[in-house]
Amino acid sequence: MNPKILIVEDEPAIADTIQYALETEGFDTRHLASGRPVLDMLETAAIDLIVLDIGLPDISGIELCLEIRKRSSVPIIFLTARDGEVDRVVGLEIGGDDYVTKPFSPRELAARVRAVLRRGAAAPEATVTAPGFALDESRRLIAYFGTPLELSHYEYRLLRIFIQRPGRVYSREQLMNLAWDEPESSMDRTVDAHIKNLRAKLKSVRPNQDPIVTHRGVGYSLKEGI
Repeated sequence: MNPKILIVEDEPAIADTIQYALETEGFDTRHLASGRPVLDMLETAAIDLIVLDIGLPDISGIELCLEIRKRSSVPIIFLTARDGEVDRVVGLEIGGDDYVTKPFSPRELAARVRAVLRRGAAAPEATVTAPGFALDESRRLIAYFGTPLELSHYEYRLLRIFIQRPGRVYSREQLMNLAWDEPESSMDRTVDAHIKNLRAKLKSVRPNQDPIVTHRGVGYSLKEGI
C-alpha cells in the first residue's frame, strides 16, 4: 500500500501543488485546510506522515504539533514562510521531524517525505523492555504477553516509564513530573487512580499476576521478573 500523507495547508494553490507532487511520486494524499480536524482524523485514519503548515487559520502548527505528540508519534514535516533559526529549532524540539520553508521545490519536499519515512522504517518496530511486555514507541503501543493494551494517554506514559526501568521505585511526584503535561495542576491521588486502572487492564490479560508493586509511603515500581 502507498504511504498515506496528510497535508494540512490553508492556501489552496500550495496544497494543490503539494498533492500533485506527492501523488506523482506514488503517495496517497489527504488534505485539510485547518488544523483542529487533524486530531479527529488521526483517530479514524491510518496516516503515515503529516505535512503541516505552521500558519494555519484556527491554530498554529506549533500548538497543533504539541497536541498531536500527546497521542501520536506520526512523523511531521513543517511548512512555513519563516526561515529563522529560532523557528526551525523550536519546530524540531517540540517533535517535528523536518522543516521546509516557502517557497520550496515540490520535488525537494517529496524527497524529504521519503527520507523521513525511511528513517521511521529503519527504526525497530517493537522493543521488549521488561518480562511480558513489548513497547512499540512509533505506534504508541504496549502489548502484555502478546495482547495489545487499550491505554489512555497517561496510562501509556506511566506504563512506558515502568517497563523501561523495571525494578526502579518511583515516587508519585516523580511519576507526575515524568508523565503529566502540567504536573503542578494535578494531585497525588491522580497517579493512584491511573495505577488502579492499569492494574485492572493488566489483570484482564493475566488474572493471577500483578506486575506493578506498591511501596507504601514511597511509590510504585514494576517487578523485574515474572
